[in-house]
Amino acid sequence: MLYLEQFGKAFVFKQYRPTLRTYLMKAGYDEVPYKAFGVLFYLTLMLTFILYFTFFYPLLAGKNPAAILLITFLFWIIIQGVFIVFAVLVLHVYMNLKIYDRTKKLEVLLPDYLQLVSTNLKGGMTFERALWSAIQPEFGILAKEITMVSKKVLTGNDVSEALLEFSRKYDSPILRRSIDLIVGEIESGGKITEVIDKVIISLRKSAALKEEMAAQTLTYMIFIGAIVMVIAPALFALSSRLISIITSFSQQIGNVQAVVQHLSISAVGIDAGDFRIFSVFALSIISIFAGMIISTIEKGDIKGGLKYIPIFLITSLFFYFLFSALLASIF
Repeated sequence: MLYLEQFGKAFVFKQYRPTLRTYLMKAGYDEVPYKAFGVLFYLTLMLTFILYFTFFYPLLAGKNPAAILLITFLFWIIIQGVFIVFAVLVLHVYMNLKIYDRTKKLEVLLPDYLQLVSTNLKGGMTFERALWSAIQPEFGILAKEITMVSKKVLTGNDVSEALLEFSRKYDSPILRRSIDLIVGEIESGGKITEVIDKVIISLRKSAALKEEMAAQTLTYMIFIGAIVMVIAPALFALSSRLISIITSFSQQIGNVQAVVQHLSISAVGIDAGDFRIFSVFALSIISIFAGMIISTIEKGDIKGGLKYIPIFLITSLFFYFLFSALLASIF
């Protein structure tokens, strides 16, 4: 339909397609969605069309046709290019967050999966067979990845190479170190079961330690959340109302100054409307950085807490407008 796939492929150079496919596989996509890229092209084209004929074209009335053609061409290229770049950036952020989420799920599922592998090995299975037999539906993402590893081994690839390729696929030091230890023991011909058991113990201790650290920092996260969502909006609303009161007061006593010559009150230098706009921008910035700080405290990574940003942003703005309305009704 409308050559969606052809348009999508046109935006991705042939030499970059394998890299893009590998990147999207980390996010859970087996194939590159070229049709979605085509839809993105038509969407940006439609937005550019609406913007041009709604706002820009009326400004060109009475100009030279050649100038109109040149300006239209430049406008179209620049504006649609900006839309495409913005859409690509949004998709890139979304994919990175999805990859991060999948990586964390892999790390959580890894100890339980290795426990089954260890049990299978103790039951007399070969390592390759133990990997395959330990695959269970409840392992989700990890089951899918190990299935791919097992298929590579069955088609003649070395098990160590297949496991290392899997570990390098995700940006996870935990996964990489665990697989490196297991592969090293396989190549040295040592007791692989003992190594796997030690890896399992280490992974579970690490997970417990992270949970304990998150629990200890809960007070700080609550404190930051209260400041961002309640206290800061209340202070900004109070300041905004104070500016409005002072402005109104200075206007009301303007006539008094004409009678009482010695009374001098200067006008307020800050406009109440401008301060409200500043408050919204300030609260938005505070919410973004608070989400990053809490993410770093809780997860040790900014990506893990980006979900907090919309919550902080919406809640802080809601309380700001609520407090502003309450103060306006009281004073």
